[in-house]
Amino acid sequence: MIKVYPAIIHNDDDGFWIEFPDLPGCYTDGDSIEELMENATEVLGAFIAVKMEQNEEIPNASKIDDIVQEQGTEKTYISTDVNKYHRDTRAVKKMLSIPAWLAQEADKRNYSLSKILQEALIEKIEIA
Repeated sequence: MIKVYPAIIHNDDDGFWIEFPDLPGCYTDGDSIEELMENATEVLGAFIAVKMEQNEEIPNASKIDDIVQEQGTEKTYISTDVNKYHRDTRAVKKMLSIPAWLAQEADKRNYSLSKILQEALIEKIEIA
């Protein structure tokens, strides 16, 4: 799900920072404009994902022309793919088969096959 929100870019002695007027508490910074844009995409996605997970209302995006800005700042739109940050974390049961000897060895060591499988899949899929 792609979301787009207007944002205000500030430039000060420490670098850049960006705020989303429609989303109080949603802001980030960066040493360069490139870093700022990357961080803005991430913070916007994560902010909306948390709101969704907590069943909180997500405000509609304002029109950029309706955003009031201070002198010396710039307005822009930031887009993000919220699905990248929002994951359904419910546990689901899956059947799998492993050799009996391997299951016995895992049981002797009190290994959680569920946990091991999750860790292996995360590594294989290369996600954090």
